Amino acid sequence: MSKSQSTLTELTEHCEGCGSRTPHEVSIELKTESKKRTNREFSREPYRVTQCRVCGDKRSQRMNDA
Repeated sequence: MSKSQSTLTELTEHCEGCGSRTPHEVSIELKTESKKRTNREFSREPYRVTQCRVCGDKRSQRMNDA
């Protein structure tokens, strides 16, 4: 899967791993979802990626599914 990072910031959010509100690094990544070589450039989707700065728990959510 190809990905490129476009923005990065820090927000305080609820962390499933810690069970409380902690600082998280938040970024938007474009991920290629197609496994096929043909037309891969048309299968890129934006994902919101968060990583807890305390426990390191990392989660991603497809933006079109939000």
